[in-house]
Amino acid sequence: QVQLVESGGGLVQAGGSLRLSCAASGRTFSRDTMGWFRQAPGKEREFVAAVSRSGTSTNYADSVKGRFTISRDNAKNTVYLQMNSLKPEDTAVYSCAAKSTLGVSRNPEAYTNWGQGTQVTVSS
Repeated sequence: QVQLVESGGGLVQAGGSLRLSCAASGRTFSRDTMGWFRQAPGKEREFVAAVSRSGTSTNYADSVKGRFTISRDNAKNTVYLQMNSLKPEDTAVYSCAAKSTLGVSRNPEAYTNWGQGTQVTVSS
């Protein structure tokens, strides 16, 4: 079983940047595909970005493409989400997730392990 702990959330003005981190433990991190999802109040969970085991393949939601960058450091068992040009509509709880099967996926049901989430609030 893998444990995931997110950090780096906070309050930022529109146009600002934040970098989220997700530290993993309990399983060989380099064997997991990792994803970031978000959920705003009253809305369903939404895919944000995902990265392959090696970090060479990534996938982004259209709403964040060009503004967010997902990356991973397998030596540190950590996945990152660099968020630039933040907008008020990016406000949500951001959670990282892991899956041990091959392939980057946008489907949250494909992921078996989830962190508790970190709040990101973007003020206008």
